[in-house]
Amino acid sequence: MKVITLTTDFGTRDWFVGTMKGVILGINPRCRVVDLSHDIPAGDIQAGAFALAAAAPYFPKNTIHVVVIDPGVGGPRRAIAAKTQRALFVGPDNGVLSPALANEEVRTVRLLENHELFLDDISRTFHGRDIFAPVAAHLSTGMGFRKVGPRANSYVELNLPKPAVAGDIIRGEILHIDRFGNAISNIPQALLPTAGTLQVWVNGRNAGFVEACYDAAPVGTPVSVIGSTGYLEIAINGGSAAMALGLTCGTPIRITRE
Repeated sequence: MKVITLTTDFGTRDWFVGTMKGVILGINPRCRVVDLSHDIPAGDIQAGAFALAAAAPYFPKNTIHVVVIDPGVGGPRRAIAAKTQRALFVGPDNGVLSPALANEEVRTVRLLENHELFLDDISRTFHGRDIFAPVAAHLSTGMGFRKVGPRANSYVELNLPKPAVAGDIIRGEILHIDRFGNAISNIPQALLPTAGTLQVWVNGRNAGFVEACYDAAPVGTPVSVIGSTGYLEIAINGGSAAMALGLTCGTPIRITRE
């Protein structure tokens, strides 16, 4: 039994996600479909890419990950599938797959050009239903990967900001705000010194020290921790750091060693 995950910006109010599941199950009723997230902000490629990269390593080998964050649907952007040493990824070639692929050993990337795998009538606005879902479903039946289309020589990669170190100062920025208002940065644990007290600053304000857990700080005060993604995140114990500190994606972070 193959697993197919779905990550979209469709939400659950409309019929879009349910229709994709219907297409998949119509082709392979034995596969298991898992909703990774459908609450990605509309058209936010970086947020969708972050969610996929954070979750994909925890799924069984040979899982098929379908991502539809696709503001360029119906335009010239390509549709691709990538095969790594442990998973398959299907989605638009707009960079949304690239952070997850950076964590894997990519074996081959192919263009989705075999129209025999698509639905008969392809809309200009819903390739999740008409292209990505049926291709994933056919792959879940054991169809050979090369049948999806010709090999691609490259794929679009997101130009995500990189942290920088200068002496005892580490600089980075916020990449993602989760539903709790925690602000996840691009600073990995490996970049942080193992000795000394680390102070975090955002928007010219003290954002607390780097601690082991949220409740190391008093309720209502800022604290920074290494989150489940392995990156530094800024939080408020019992509150929203994004609201309290005015944080958004792209907000600069500065870490100093006391």
